[in-house]
Amino acid sequence: MATSWVNSAERIGSDLHLELTGPGGRRAALIRALREAVRSGRLAPGTRLPPYRSLAADLGVARNTVADAYAELVAEGWLTARQGSGTRVAMGVPPMPFRQWGRAEPLRPAARVPRKAPARARGPRHDLTQGTPDASSFPRTAWLASYRRALQQAPNEVFGPGDPAGRIELREALTEYLARARGVRTEPGRIVICSGFAHALRLLFGGGVLRGPLAVEAYGLGFHREVLAAAGVRTVPLPLDEHGARVDRLGRERAVLLTPAHQFPTGGPLHAARRAAVIDWARARGGLVLEDDYDGEFRYDRKPVGAVQGLDPERVVHIGSVSKSLSPAVRLGWMVLPERYVDAVLAAKGDREAWASVLDQLSLADFFVSGAYDRHVRRMRQRYRGRRDRLVAALAEHAPHIEATGVAAGLHAVLRLPPGTEASAVKAAVWQGVALDGLAAFRHPDTDMAAGDGLVVGYATPSEHAYGPALEALCRALPPP
Repeated sequence: MATSWVNSAERIGSDLHLELTGPGGRRAALIRALREAVRSGRLAPGTRLPPYRSLAADLGVARNTVADAYAELVAEGWLTARQGSGTRVAMGVPPMPFRQWGRAEPLRPAARVPRKAPARARGPRHDLTQGTPDASSFPRTAWLASYRRALQQAPNEVFGPGDPAGRIELREALTEYLARARGVRTEPGRIVICSGFAHALRLLFGGGVLRGPLAVEAYGLGFHREVLAAAGVRTVPLPLDEHGARVDRLGRERAVLLTPAHQFPTGGPLHAARRAAVIDWARARGGLVLEDDYDGEFRYDRKPVGAVQGLDPERVVHIGSVSKSLSPAVRLGWMVLPERYVDAVLAAKGDREAWASVLDQLSLADFFVSGAYDRHVRRMRQRYRGRRDRLVAALAEHAPHIEATGVAAGLHAVLRLPPGTEASAVKAAVWQGVALDGLAAFRHPDTDMAAGDGLVVGYATPSEHAYGPALEALCRALPPP
């Protein structure tokens, strides 16, 4: 048996693995191997094959053997040969379905029959779902500049196993930024890098650092509740009102998860008195506050609200990421931990960094230090404020009976609907090609609290040119007075 790996130095575009086995000579075995590679789909139509000399040398066969095999397959219709273009897989050869791989019967290439383009699945034309920034606004030029600087300046150790705490360059940059912009009190040794908020929950609860039950807000992301349930954590809902979570309803739980800067999804910050009260509860109970600071940078008509962590760094785990400020594609987040939890979280994470790219960590560190992150946030804050204003203006013109709440900050608004109209409004939005969520979708299954009917509208998600048509379609879906 002869085995060959042909590399891309011969400009075939990808590695090619051939095994010359079975009866007959090398020529027959090579023809079988090439035919099998084509019909199994490993060699896609249009793939350029290696030159005779290259493949012959790699397989240890005569050049004429390869030439004869290519000529035979060209004659059969498996391959095409053109002067200056080399030998390629014919465009009309359909790959064998996966379930048929390994069948021995010979297959001949099908005739070239024009195919109809597959019908496109009909989906929403306008994306107004919450939780995602405008992907078209990602700062590509600035990020590329940071990536290049980080790569050029990176010490050799960067290309070895990663520190589970995260690169010190990023933790130092976060220490400065979080203190300046969010009022967080910490030091690099108390920051652990993760890949986002859900990953932080998995480390804290799935890793056995914390145990349930966990108090949560009556309205929040169902995905987070699913992550906790998978770790065996029971969640206990806290009612909400215009001042945020009713922390006075905390019972025997030892930890509480809050979105204090901007309650998700109903909007509004946790009242100052309740911020102080939840810290008092944590101190008295030996409890812990998990602070989800998911969009703390974006505020419009109010003074900045600092992090609860600043009130007591030993009673609060501050969790943030760049999924709203930059992109969810940059899988980077952080936990600012009380000192007593650092070693346990690192043990849960393991001896090496397994989730967050070290090069991305260095790029983000440069992005902070160079000031590019601040510039991007300021620019997007103005853009999203304009989006918010356009939403409010569209409602005033086309649906003045619909109120938008929670709009002083964040990337989404809640449109308050007449009682009993939420389900029909969501269905009408689907008919108008608008993707969004009803408020009920975020309600904790064990709560008896009802926040009323509403639509959660993410005004950050569409690109600039798509936002106007999305608003028009939204207004057509809203219930009449």
